[in-house]
Amino acid sequence: MPDEREIAAHAVPARRRSGAARGMGRGLSAILSVSAPAEPGAPVDELRELHVDLIAPNPRQPRRRFEDETLQALAGSVRERGVLQPVLVRPLPGGSYELVAGERRWRAAKLAGLETVPALVRPREDAQALEVALIENMAREDLNPIEEAHACAALVEELGLTREEVGRRVGRSRVAVSNLLRLLDLPDEAIELIEAGHLSEGHGRALLLSEDHADRRSLARSAAAEGWSVRVLEARARESGRAGRPEASGASGTAAPKVHPDQAAAAQELADALSTALGHDVHVRAHAGGYRAELRLDSLDSGLDLAARLRGS
Repeated sequence: MPDEREIAAHAVPARRRSGAARGMGRGLSAILSVSAPAEPGAPVDELRELHVDLIAPNPRQPRRRFEDETLQALAGSVRERGVLQPVLVRPLPGGSYELVAGERRWRAAKLAGLETVPALVRPREDAQALEVALIENMAREDLNPIEEAHACAALVEELGLTREEVGRRVGRSRVAVSNLLRLLDLPDEAIELIEAGHLSEGHGRALLLSEDHADRRSLARSAAAEGWSVRVLEARARESGRAGRPEASGASGTAAPKVHPDQAAAAQELADALSTALGHDVHVRAHAGGYRAELRLDSLDSGLDLAARLRGS
């Protein structure tokens, strides 16, 4: 660890940012909003050279896996060309900094033996820093589906965003966000297989067709070991679900409707929207070529109150 004088020498401001960050992608520049503030006295970004040991990783970073081979390749590029795109940090008490965006670049710089990295320093509240970190990571194509799911979950749970708001921020549909969040309902073993790249997001959605957690684990293990396609896994998951639900067939022997995971997610979105609008629990399920919405009432009086409200009286 370098002494304080050496570190301080590497934390001298290089220049203030008054225009768009050079070299940043258009989408990321818009997310980070690096243009000059319109109001006098508002915080201004500073481009500084910071010692790598002054920077701490973001504890709420959605990326869970940093592939060593990829980091080594990036470190090789950094040795030859330097860090071309600044990391984004926010100041912490005591003179240290926390990463908001750019952890792979920071890790690669450390691997490459660099003592300093270029950094945009911007004061941020915790919630704002979290949102930027999550959206910056979602904007990249190398997150695995589970990391994307954790990022969406954090935007929903910690920032209180709706799934539709999350979708608008990350450029996904509401159903796509719901599908990602549903992956977190899978057993740990299945999640690990998706994180490692042995199963895809489509495989994960197919596993959700089986309602039994143990079956999901077994199916995930088999799909990864035998290289099943998503369609094969969907068929096996449906068979597993029917085997575990003998009551799914009525007296006539008619099988319960088959629902694709995307349709199931859309049905859940509809149920959530109806529940919010009506103030009562609503369940939506496939039924006889269409869908049935079931409303749960605590009492007949609550049903009458709802009917009166819907009539506008």
